[in-house]
Amino acid sequence: MKIALVGATGLVGGVMRKVLEERGYGDCTFIPAASARSVGKEVEFAGKSYKVVSVEDAIEKRPDIAIFSAGSGPSLQYAPLFAAKGTVVVDNSSAWRSDPAKPLVVPEINGDVITAADKIIANPNCSTIQMVMALAPLHKRYRIKRIVVSTYQSITGTGMKAVQQLRDERAGISGDKVYPYQIDMNLFPHGGTFEPNGYTTEEMKLLNETRKILRDPDIAVTATVVRVPVTGGHSEAVNVEFYEDFDLLEVRTLLANMPGVVLQDDPAHNVYPMPLFAEGKDEVFVGRVRRDESQPKTLNLWVVADNLRKGAATNAVQIAQWVEARFL
Repeated sequence: MKIALVGATGLVGGVMRKVLEERGYGDCTFIPAASARSVGKEVEFAGKSYKVVSVEDAIEKRPDIAIFSAGSGPSLQYAPLFAAKGTVVVDNSSAWRSDPAKPLVVPEINGDVITAADKIIANPNCSTIQMVMALAPLHKRYRIKRIVVSTYQSITGTGMKAVQQLRDERAGISGDKVYPYQIDMNLFPHGGTFEPNGYTTEEMKLLNETRKILRDPDIAVTATVVRVPVTGGHSEAVNVEFYEDFDLLEVRTLLANMPGVVLQDDPAHNVYPMPLFAEGKDEVFVGRVRRDESQPKTLNLWVVADNLRKGAATNAVQIAQWVEARFL
C-alpha cells in the first residue's frame, strides 16, 4: 500500500499517523504532505523519519489512498486531482460532506454505501460521528423522530493553536488567540461560524450529516454547540424522540452490542462517560441512559468520545481499511 497523508504536520495529522501505525500500516509506502510552509520538515512514522513533500508531489506519486486533514480549501483544490490519478481520497474536512454524489461514512453504520467508483469519500464531523454511533442501533429498532442535542466540545477540535491558547491562559502568558474570548475558566456557545438562521455551521452539520448517515431525511434535529476548556474529547447531551416506544433494558442491550460503543451506565456507583477517560481511546462511550419523563417515547443519553480519534483519525483510517479490503 502507498498512503499519502495531507496535513501530516497538524494536530489531527499527528493522531492519524499514530492510528495508521496501530492499524497495521507501519510498513506502507508513506507520503506525508502539507502546505508549502511545512515542506521539508520531518515527521515520525512507524519509527522512521520522513520529509514532508508538497501536495503536488504527493499527487504525482500516485498513492492508493490519500487521507486529508488540511481543511476544506485544500480538499476542494487537491482531492479531485488525486482522484483523477486513481487515488481514493478520504477527506476529513467539510468540503464534500453535503455533496449528494459523495459518500459520508461511518463504517460501522453505512460502509456499504461506498462503491468501487467512489474516489472521494467524506469523513463526518467529529460530533456527528459519536452521536450517530450511539443512535444508529436505536434508529434501526425504534426509528428516530427528533433529536435535541447540546455538545460540550473540546478545544482540540480547533487545533494546536487552541490548545496553546488554553495553556497560555493557565500559565498567565499573553499569547496568540484563536477564540474571541478566553477559554480557561469559561465556555461559550460558539462553534464554527454563525449562519443567517442563527445557528452555527457546527450545529447545522449535526442536522445534515445525521440525516445522510442514517439515511433518513425526515429526522428533525436541533443543536446547540458549546466550546469547553477540555482536551480529552467531546461530550453530548442527547434527547431523542422515537416513533416506537422502547424498553430501557433493550435500549441498553442494543447500545452494549453496537460495535465501537461502550456502555458506561451505573450512576449509583458514579460510572458514566467523561472525556478524562475517553482521551486516547477509539470507542464511543454512552451513559446516563434514562427515559424522558416529560413526554412519551423519548430517551436521554450522555455520549462522549475522543474527537481526535474516532471523531477524526480513527474513522478516516477505518474508511481506508474498508476500501482496501474491498476494492484495492
